[in-house]
Amino acid sequence: MDIADHHADWRGLLRLAAWAAFCSVGLLVVQVVVMAVWPPVHTVPDVLALMQRSPVLGLVSLDVLLLVNNILVLLVYLGLAVVLWPTFRSGVVVAVVLGIVQIAAYCASNPGVELLMMARADARTTDPSLQSAYRAAGEALLSSWKGTAFLVYYFLGAVVLLLLAALIRRSPVFSSATFWWALAAGVLMVVPSTSAWWGWASPSRPSCRGVCCACCSAPG
Repeated sequence: MDIADHHADWRGLLRLAAWAAFCSVGLLVVQVVVMAVWPPVHTVPDVLALMQRSPVLGLVSLDVLLLVNNILVLLVYLGLAVVLWPTFRSGVVVAVVLGIVQIAAYCASNPGVELLMMARADARTTDPSLQSAYRAAGEALLSSWKGTAFLVYYFLGAVVLLLLAALIRRSPVFSSATFWWALAAGVLMVVPSTSAWWGWASPSRPSCRGVCCACCSAPG
């Protein structure tokens, strides 16, 4: 298979992946700024109050931008898959399938829309028993946000990025710098952001993982 012809056949997807990488970095910068100006809230009463006061800010506080960012990262995975396909087909298939499951797990874990609907329902009632029920349900949603699906997202993310790093290292298309970016992204995904070991107490804090993943999207 001629590499140049192969890339030409997939030019549209490769361009889309490149734009997705730039947008991914941009979204992370925006989220860092937003979190610095409006620190995220962590208790159910505060989350519901924020959702009632400013739904957009409430959704951003619950990582809706990271949700969008992960869709962009999936496009980056597909771009990398196209470049690596001619020489590492088995590894590419495994990486893409696990990457899709990874992104799906994060989408399933994020409770932003559910808490927004709950906040609206809470604002419409004055019944203390209903308000208590909404808060109890909110506690369950926030707990599940940092639960199994979220941990699966991190574990599979580390596996996918480390696998891609191994493939990139053996590929003649990418530079050594691209390999190190991919390796750094994979290592950073090994420990979830909820782990106190890294000192990141909340998944609401965007990290440099997405930046590393975006930087490894372009051939050297």
